[in-house]
Amino acid sequence: MARRRTSSSTGSSGNSTGPRNRTPQPVRVRRRSFGDFVKAFLAFVALVALVVGVPLALASQVGWPLPSGVPSLDWLQQEITVQTFLHILTVVVWFAWAQFTACVLVEVKAAVSGVGVPGRVPGAGPSQLLARQLVAALLLVGATAASLTPGLSQLGHSLEGNQKPTVAAAQQTPGLFAQTQEQTANAASALAEQAAHARADSQAKHGDTKYYRIQPPEGRHHDSLWEIAQRHLGDGRRYKEIYELNKDRIQPDGSRLSEASLIRPGWIMEMPGDARGGDLVEMPDDAAQVSPEIQHQIHDYAKSGHHAQGGDHAQGGDHAQGGGHAQGGGHAQGGAHASVPEQRPGSGSPQHQQPHQQQDQRQQAADDASFRLGQALLGAPLLAAGLLGALGRRRRQALWQSAISTVRGRGMEPPTPTGDALDAQDALLVGADPEGVRLLDRSLRGLAAALAAESRPLPVVYAAWLTGGELHLQLAQPSGKPPAPWQLGQDQTFWVLAGSDARSYGDTDTAAPYPGLVSLGTMDDSRLLLNLEAVPGIVSLSGREADRDAVFASVAAELATNGWSDRMTITLVGFGEDLTALAPNRLRHLDGIEALLETMEAETRQRRGALGAAGHDSVLTGRTGPAQHARWAPHLVLLAAQPSAEDARRLAELAADASRLGIGYLVGSESGELPGAAWEMEISGDGRLRAPLLGLELQAQLLPAALRQAVVELFVKADPEHGGPDGPTTTPPFLVDVSEQGRPAVYARLVGSYEIIGLQAPDDERSALLHEALALLLLHREGVHPRVLSSALWPRGVTDDVREALLERLRVWLGADPDGTPRLTTDATGRLVLAKSVVSDLDVLRSLYHEATQGRGVDSRAVRGRLLTDALVLVRGPLLADRPDGRYRWLTHEIVDAQLPLLVADIGLALSEFHLEKDRAERAIEALNAALRTAPDDERLWHELLRATHATGDPERLAALAGDLVARSGARGVPPRTEALLDELLPTWREGAAAVG
Repeated sequence: MARRRTSSSTGSSGNSTGPRNRTPQPVRVRRRSFGDFVKAFLAFVALVALVVGVPLALASQVGWPLPSGVPSLDWLQQEITVQTFLHILTVVVWFAWAQFTACVLVEVKAAVSGVGVPGRVPGAGPSQLLARQLVAALLLVGATAASLTPGLSQLGHSLEGNQKPTVAAAQQTPGLFAQTQEQTANAASALAEQAAHARADSQAKHGDTKYYRIQPPEGRHHDSLWEIAQRHLGDGRRYKEIYELNKDRIQPDGSRLSEASLIRPGWIMEMPGDARGGDLVEMPDDAAQVSPEIQHQIHDYAKSGHHAQGGDHAQGGDHAQGGGHAQGGGHAQGGAHASVPEQRPGSGSPQHQQPHQQQDQRQQAADDASFRLGQALLGAPLLAAGLLGALGRRRRQALWQSAISTVRGRGMEPPTPTGDALDAQDALLVGADPEGVRLLDRSLRGLAAALAAESRPLPVVYAAWLTGGELHLQLAQPSGKPPAPWQLGQDQTFWVLAGSDARSYGDTDTAAPYPGLVSLGTMDDSRLLLNLEAVPGIVSLSGREADRDAVFASVAAELATNGWSDRMTITLVGFGEDLTALAPNRLRHLDGIEALLETMEAETRQRRGALGAAGHDSVLTGRTGPAQHARWAPHLVLLAAQPSAEDARRLAELAADASRLGIGYLVGSESGELPGAAWEMEISGDGRLRAPLLGLELQAQLLPAALRQAVVELFVKADPEHGGPDGPTTTPPFLVDVSEQGRPAVYARLVGSYEIIGLQAPDDERSALLHEALALLLLHREGVHPRVLSSALWPRGVTDDVREALLERLRVWLGADPDGTPRLTTDATGRLVLAKSVVSDLDVLRSLYHEATQGRGVDSRAVRGRLLTDALVLVRGPLLADRPDGRYRWLTHEIVDAQLPLLVADIGLALSEFHLEKDRAERAIEALNAALRTAPDDERLWHELLRATHATGDPERLAALAGDLVARSGARGVPPRTEALLDELLPTWREGAAAVG
């Protein structure tokens, strides 16, 4: 991938291609041109005119505008004259002058002190920008301007130069990125200039041993070994040579270099012999060019290196050229890079690791053929949890629409997946980490609520890391001490929340503060979530089209279904029209980039206007305010197709101010070079996601084409309208013989308390596990993969030998039928299947209702009544009513908890209709009340109960029932259809409701 680099913030170093690195030598100031002197003279004249000329003109021409004494109340009755307007205007001009003068003083102080980005004067956006440019132009001709004001000379001149120093600096000065088309075009010339510098450096001659001193961050940019190797060795992958030369050597601060990704300002790096660049120091020739203190440190470091390594440090330029790609990249600590957070002592031990990280490691190593399709989901616990939750909601929606439908014959049984879709569903069940999603969501909302309680703004977050059971937020810039129980991490730009503290958070109605977070992959057992809406510019992704599409699909699917977001819009361009089935309310597809540009230009204008009208600096300011759920939802654009040069330029203009507006852009690139790209990433054929300039190399989170198609199939088949007007299938997946001859060998009661008839009680120690495993198998007659079973029983992970031991005990416990057939077998796909002789009361309940409404009961009224009565007798309460706390958590992924109440309600309604046909109102009321004990929230049962009670001819009884309904409705009020029915059956019900209220 072509790696674009920005010019130094001083803009003066002709020999260095590296971005923004101070050197241990005096900064080489470029020669000032005649144009610089002209600009400086004009800036001086403008400053004198504005700072000195304005007050002198006001004093001499208008005089003091305010009254000389305290005015009396009579002045309110005086006539308003032209002089009065002039005085008012003079006061306004005085205030504007004072504000501009304050801006000039702030900018001069920042420039002289070298603090980088100055403080903001309240309400002085355009005034401060004007003062900044005038002061910059004036200081450009100063003898030390370049060294005292890093980056100052380039403010307002180049989109590229301002954007690339660091994503943190971009957030500190968001107005600098609202550049014109001409300013955006300067990016290409900056790239050409840097390429020329690189070629000049590569032509330098070899010399003596050289040293480089790591400099403090400039703005928020940090040195990294990769960038040092890129600048001085011509290849960032040679960072390993620098690391090997300096590994474990004592640095001036007493510490040692132990990891290539962790370097500190002030450290000294010995360089290979072919290193070139103006900021290197050759010993002893260049010793006179640095301060005595630094000279002494380099001498001591060189001496310690000879003692430690036998005096032979210099390596030729050809050494390790084939070292391969960076493993982790050389990235420094701090907000400039998405650096991996440091784990605190003990946090990396197995007992502290995130449960699904341990499980992922075992699952990734497994070679089970039936999971090859869904392997990508096994290592994506957050994505899998989001998809699984969304799929469950879709299936529940289908159930409810089926229940309220007036189309006769609609059923409640969603289709059972087969083939690749079944494999994908199994992968979702195994890979999902809903608890991790819940903790992430609660932690972020809890942080937002705590900051709001302290009247503090939300910090800008570029990334989140899940590592060692902890949540690390990587901030754009230091934001002070985080609210408890959050703590500062490895530096001021990391806020950390321990897993034990995260579990203390409860649900809150605070808006999701960072809905744009999305998983990119893992690095060293740490999972990275990038906040797409916070990156100041475009995030570009290069690589083969198929690999890019796998990344885009993963990002789109997680954004559309994640559990830590509220409202958002995801626009897909150039791919993914089928993905809209995952979340039609979030995902939309556009045909081409022209439609995208038109849409985003309008939305960008609208958001800028809305922010200005609300008085907010960014969407983060308003996200926790009164309009938190509506106006500040993020809009994330995923553009898979390579844009043309003109389209890329227009995108760069839109993205320049996007982070402030809550808009993020992820754009595909064939060449890896994209104007306006703040982050550049490359996906390789082996699934590695690399961003060398950010110090990142991840095992990418992917959703390949085949798996994507299988996931989409699950959602399409779960759609309420799928399969024609009859919706979901009406036939249960497993029917039993409900006659006397169909008595099962093993009968389990799941509806109500859990009981098993036909088996001896297992050992007390393992009874709970065996019962839970049997319940899962009974609820999935199509079969359960062993890994799905083990992940349900042990959500935190389990070894293969423990799983196999449990399965063997389960086989022994269930035994065999009289003909010797085992009651637990394995089918051709490797899934565990129960014999038909093992039955649950839920199977019988479904079969009785099916037989009564679609079987023998259709032609025989007596048979229908008997079957419906027998079915209602089986209902003893909710599903697995006495299940112990902490177990059966897999039921949250199931829809049987929603199916059972609907099934019981349908049975009650059918039996009520059966009795009302013969005017047996009391028997109908008895059946409806029995059904309401299991389905108390089903509005259909209450409607039928009102009709049955009305049929008794007892108005007082009907009024009492209406009062109960009103009391149950509470503050929500009676539902509209129930209200209309009451108006029909009991017109005076409102009087009784008022008395109850």
